[in-house]
Amino acid sequence: MKVTRLENTAKREGGRTVALGVFDGVHLGHRRVIEGSQSVLTFEPHPMSVLAPERAPLLLTTLERKAQLVEQVGAQELIVIPFDRDFSQLSAEQFVDEVLIERLGAVSVAVGENFRFGNKAKGDAAMLAADRRFSTAVHPLLSLDGQIVSSTRIRELIGAGDVAGARRLLGAPFQLRGTVVAGDRRGRELGFPTANIVPDPFYALPAHGVYAARCGEREAAVSIGLRPTFDDRQGELVEVHLIDFSGDLYGRQLEVDFVERLRGEERYEDVSALVEQMERDVAQASEVLQSAP
Repeated sequence: MKVTRLENTAKREGGRTVALGVFDGVHLGHRRVIEGSQSVLTFEPHPMSVLAPERAPLLLTTLERKAQLVEQVGAQELIVIPFDRDFSQLSAEQFVDEVLIERLGAVSVAVGENFRFGNKAKGDAAMLAADRRFSTAVHPLLSLDGQIVSSTRIRELIGAGDVAGARRLLGAPFQLRGTVVAGDRRGRELGFPTANIVPDPFYALPAHGVYAARCGEREAAVSIGLRPTFDDRQGELVEVHLIDFSGDLYGRQLEVDFVERLRGEERYEDVSALVEQMERDVAQASEVLQSAP
C-alpha cells in the first residue's frame, strides 16, 4: 500500500477515483464507500483533535492500521492530508478546486451521505454531487441489526468490552498496537510471563477484564486493568500472555487482535487463587480461539 502526504502527490494520467473521509476504524460502512476506488483521501490527525480537542474521539486505528485495512478493501494508495488550523480555514470550494481537481485530478468521488468538509463544514455530499467536473457516488449510512454502523457505536462497544460485537461492525478484529515495556516480572514468577503495553490515552481501549486474542498467528490471553490483587498502583496496563511462547519481546511492537471477552477484572484474596484463575483463563482463551474465525 502506497501512503503519501497530499503535498507529495501528483496528478495521475487518466485521473483518480477517490474515496473521501476520515475512515477511523475502516468499518463496514466505510468499506462500502471505499470499494471500487483507486485512492483513499483521509486526514491525519483526526480533524476534531485540531478543531475541538476537548471533544475529540478516542481513535480506533493508527494510520498504519488504517492503511492496512484500506489495502484489504482493494484501494491502491492512501493519501493523507496533514490536518491543521491552516488547512481547516480552506473553504469547501477551495477544497474541491485545489485538492480534488488541481492536486488529485479526481474523475470520480465517493463519500458517505453524512460527510462534511471545508471551513465551518459548509461542504457536503450534495455540493460534490452538483459538481460536473467529476462523478459522485453518495453512499447511505449502513445499518446492521437495526442500528447504524458508525465509529461512535464501535467505540461504545469496545469501551463496554464487547470486542466480538465491535468486530461484527468493523469487519475485522479490533486491534491494539503498542511497544512492549519492561514490567515487574510478576507474571513470569507466577508461571504466566506477559508482554506489557502501556495504553495510549488517545486510542480506544477495551473495558478492564480478560480477553482471548491473537498476536499474528499466536494465541494469547490478555488482561487489561489495574491489577487489583496486588494493589501496586502502576496504572492501567495491558498484559499479553502469548500461549506456549518463550522469548524476549521488550522494545518490539505488538499487534493484539481482540476476539472475545472472557470475564471482567477481579480481585483475589491470595496469589494461589489468582494463579488458578489464570490457568482457567488461558485454557478458555485457547478453546475460544480454536473455534473463532
